[in-house]
Amino acid sequence: MADQLSRVFSALADPTRRDMVSRLALGDATVNELAAPYDVTVQAVSKHLKVLGDCGLVSRTREAQRRPVHLEAEVFDLMTKWIERYRREAEERYRRLDAVLTTMADDPTDDEEGAPS
Repeated sequence: MADQLSRVFSALADPTRRDMVSRLALGDATVNELAAPYDVTVQAVSKHLKVLGDCGLVSRTREAQRRPVHLEAEVFDLMTKWIERYRREAEERYRRLDAVLTTMADDPTDDEEGAPS
């Protein structure tokens, strides 16, 4: 069984599911409301929502006859922490590279050595 982060990234690999998540970021919606802009069946949208629900990105509640889908923002914290960790590591590598390149540019012994005059 994959860890939650892997399931979240896998779920978001599908463009339809990413679009649903972006729409849910604006507010809760029913399955029918989510299905409206797509040329797919409500059942297909329900399957997409099941994938999003299985990884914890969305949940369903009951409000009288309405069953809105709700985006679970806490899952984004998990993703953000993972991305931030690797962003910091990449930035540190770039800082070290910048320092090396600055040192090389400041080193007068490297100026056109062996170049004909």
